[in-house]
Amino acid sequence: MLRVAVIGSGPSGCYTAQSLVQQDPDVRVDVLDRLPCPYGLVRYGVAPDHEKIKSLQNNLRAVLEHERVRFLGGVPVGPGGVPVARLRELYHAVVYCVGAATDRRLGIPGEDLPGSWSATEFVAWYSAHPDTVQDGFLRGVRSAVVIGVGNVAVDVTRMLARGVTELAPTDMPHAALTALAASGVRLVHMVGRRGPSQARFTTKELRELGTLPDTAVAVDPDESALDPAYTDPSALPAPQRRNVEVLRGWAGGPAEPDARRLIRLRFFLRPVELIARGGRVGAVRFERTAPDGHGGITGTGRFEEIEAQLVLRSVGYRGVPLEGLPFDPARGTVPHLAGRVLRGGAVAPGEYVAGWIKRGPTGVIGSNRSCAKETVTSLLRDAPLLRARDLPGDPLTALRADGVEPVGWQGWQAIERAEAHLGASLGRSTVKLPDWENLLAAARGAEV
Repeated sequence: MLRVAVIGSGPSGCYTAQSLVQQDPDVRVDVLDRLPCPYGLVRYGVAPDHEKIKSLQNNLRAVLEHERVRFLGGVPVGPGGVPVARLRELYHAVVYCVGAATDRRLGIPGEDLPGSWSATEFVAWYSAHPDTVQDGFLRGVRSAVVIGVGNVAVDVTRMLARGVTELAPTDMPHAALTALAASGVRLVHMVGRRGPSQARFTTKELRELGTLPDTAVAVDPDESALDPAYTDPSALPAPQRRNVEVLRGWAGGPAEPDARRLIRLRFFLRPVELIARGGRVGAVRFERTAPDGHGGITGTGRFEEIEAQLVLRSVGYRGVPLEGLPFDPARGTVPHLAGRVLRGGAVAPGEYVAGWIKRGPTGVIGSNRSCAKETVTSLLRDAPLLRARDLPGDPLTALRADGVEPVGWQGWQAIERAEAHLGASLGRSTVKLPDWENLLAAARGAEV
């Protein structure tokens, strides 16, 4: 019997567990997660109005319900939780699929002013992540600036402009829905430091902005034309060409000048300072940039201020060190060789990584499948050596003896029932429980 612990129940963790049980009939996998709920960013990162992507939970559910896979939620690993060294005592192998848990910073003055948030914090709020402690994102906000032009930036821009009618059927927590319904946001600027052809959003996500009721979208054609590929996109790869074509369709100003909200997509502007007004952020100062002729940009020494009572910074995720594991601070990843953790440049038998903590925050959800497969291939090649080590018995028994009481699959199912009941009581569909107290109360009494 090969016993493997997978740390993290998001896509990379579930695909790792799936690959293990498919390739080795004698493997048993425990999927541990710090949260009492599975699915990682599919539950807590995908926008609530993206039902098709959220339906991926059904595929991940099938993995976690496999007879040789066991979900153990509410089990933190590292400081205050189960030490990495203890996991190595309880399992033949441990695969860390812990993602990239923090955001990259802008590194500019005023970044920490009230009203300035990472996009991840905003996403966690409207996704009911139980670590969320803030709910004052939209108070007194008329104009917002989203810094970044990737899919997360598009998501938060869309949420700021969405109407309550479209969001009520989703599983968005009720407090967030109520706050968005009462929002006074009328203008959202989504700003990139490079040109339209270098934006990181996908065309499908971009087009959605143009379908929002009572919302107009505008692109400044003169600003965008600083990018030569905007004027003639024919030489661009298909994804970027489609993006530019959509943006060109919005050029010149809003098609519906009487729309209640306006989204302005801005390019070639680099944030240099967040300006305080009345004790909180009141504007963002940008420097105009220009192409440098080598695929990058250069500053022009010309500046512009954009009013904003809310700033959402969406400039990328970053992995964080896990106590007991090596870490490459430059890359924000764990050093590895084909998924095998490297300690001092040498392979550490029995320790593996998959997902963003392995390769960095790149790719789409499906990218985790091939990433996990590579890691599992390495693990199973090591299996004869790993199996030779005697274990103390069922890891769950040992964890409980250590004072750890996981939320098992029955506990998660109890949470699902509680969320369905909450939705019904509010005249909505399933509504997420937004805090630790209610999640654990719902799971309490369910056996692992």
